[in-house]
Amino acid sequence: MKKLVSDQLVDYLERRGVDYVFGLCGHTVIAMLDAFSRAKNLRYISVRHEQIAATAADGYARVAHKAGVMICHLGPGLTNATTGVANAAFDSIPMVVIAGDVPSYYYGKHPHQEVNMHCDGSQYDIYKPFVKRAWRVDRPEAFPEIMDKAFRLAESGRPGPVLISVPMDMFSREIETDCWERTYMDSHETIKPALDPATAKAIAKELIEAKNPVIHAGGGVLLAQASDELAALVEFLDIPVSRTLMGQSCIPDNHPLMLGQTGFWGFELTHEKTTKADRILILGSRMAEADSSSWYKGVTFNQSITKFMQIDIDPTEIGRNYPVMIGAVADLKHALAQILEAAKELKPEGISHPELRKEIADFKVNFKKENQAICDDGRFPMTPQRILRDVKALVPEDALIFTDVGWNKNGVAQQYDITVPGAINHPSGLATMGFGAGAILGAKLAAPERVVLTLTGDGGFGAANPCVIATAKEQGIPVIWIVMNNSAFGTIAGLEGLHYTNEKESCPQHLGTEFKIRPADAEGSFRQSWESYSPDWAAIARGYGIKAKKIASADEFAEVLKEALECNEPYLIDVPMENIAVPTPGVWNINDIYTKKDTVDVCNGRLKFADEMGGKAAEVVRSQAD
Repeated sequence: MKKLVSDQLVDYLERRGVDYVFGLCGHTVIAMLDAFSRAKNLRYISVRHEQIAATAADGYARVAHKAGVMICHLGPGLTNATTGVANAAFDSIPMVVIAGDVPSYYYGKHPHQEVNMHCDGSQYDIYKPFVKRAWRVDRPEAFPEIMDKAFRLAESGRPGPVLISVPMDMFSREIETDCWERTYMDSHETIKPALDPATAKAIAKELIEAKNPVIHAGGGVLLAQASDELAALVEFLDIPVSRTLMGQSCIPDNHPLMLGQTGFWGFELTHEKTTKADRILILGSRMAEADSSSWYKGVTFNQSITKFMQIDIDPTEIGRNYPVMIGAVADLKHALAQILEAAKELKPEGISHPELRKEIADFKVNFKKENQAICDDGRFPMTPQRILRDVKALVPEDALIFTDVGWNKNGVAQQYDITVPGAINHPSGLATMGFGAGAILGAKLAAPERVVLTLTGDGGFGAANPCVIATAKEQGIPVIWIVMNNSAFGTIAGLEGLHYTNEKESCPQHLGTEFKIRPADAEGSFRQSWESYSPDWAAIARGYGIKAKKIASADEFAEVLKEALECNEPYLIDVPMENIAVPTPGVWNINDIYTKKDTVDVCNGRLKFADEMGGKAAEVVRSQAD
């Protein structure tokens, strides 16, 4: 029996357990929209911009722990989605992207919107640098096999996006249903590798015999859903845990063995333990620049005194940035359970370090005390710390929080305790502005019973394209946007203000980073002084038909947030905020841009002299210099 490819594809997606497909129309995918209208269990979520489709599919995948699916038009549709898909790739989020393409019989004739400047009919080449694989469907009969391969590849190993480019005529072909028979027999899960027993025992032995061991946890722990296994291991051996940005919530931030984040936005105590560790077990981390203080020796890690062990599902990450004495490719859920089993055989009584636990607890208490005044500060515009305090007080512990780029990410990772695994989601690898605003749509669809919100800057929300609100309204998705509005690209404005000045009256001091206008006077002439400017995001949101309020005092924020949590409708809160820098105990290479070149030892990847850096970071670097 013959049947339209489009209808058979919908049947396949439903058998695969796909609940939602996120997308934007175009003439190349019209046949699929028609087929989606006949779907029994699958729901098509229409958006107003392809990047929103990508980030929504990303948010869905992070919460559902399976591939998000999006569909888009050729050319500008595919390129509009690029940033969202690339963000998912760098954060190891599984996604299947189905992109319409020009009719197969028009390849090379430069039909409407074909990507054809230097290579005809090869739009899928655009995605090759960051997707796990890109296919083009040249025969409709090949479609079933490609779909099975695509889902398996996206969800197995190190997860990530894949692309299937489909000439529009393929959707409208009729082929025998027998072509899809293999998809009925193919398993939907790939078993992930465990450690061999000898390696598990070797790692356990090193941790037990070490004088100052540390376990460094990245986002791979959460991707493997290995939080329970990690907690069990560190509690049995009383090993402190440092984490990356993506590793937040791998175990609760208030866990007695959680040191906190490393790197530029890390903690002094964390760096003290990681730089003095004789053994560090790296779990599911790329050891990326910001988390590793640009790899400057002795600031966050010190390979002169530390021997590293590393477990990752991706073999290319083993030993990438630090030499390892043991490197193993394995699923962390399996691996951590195996290491614990080996540790119990080698050291049945376990290990206890009450003094270490007390040191960590005291540091956390003191850190909160030092920040208490600014957290309770009632000034307006609000301090970011006060915003986080009120969110913490009102939002359930299991709420799904998505951040963006800036204070809402870096400050949250440093100062907002997450106690439920997977409850926080940061854009890390690509650090994409506009991530959170769209990602919460998919997250809420994946977990309708949970509160879902984003902490986003006004720069990030503007970059996300406010039409994301229209999708929430049309689809009835009750999410909350909290726009932390400092009328600036705050993090970059801070860097610019620290290292550059502009005394010209005709130009704002923070050129290109702060949002300012020169209003006209009564005679129509522009005033000489610049004034801070921000769109009224609440008014814009109301224009889309949702509830929204712009906060007018610090005390009002909690009242409005409570209303947003109770109304079960999309809600936007515009919160004027001061641009206060996040503390930075670590080092980031961008600081070198603003130092004299004779102070930087580029070859050895560290600072020779750090006097110009100032503060604690300078003292750390100086003390560790050879």
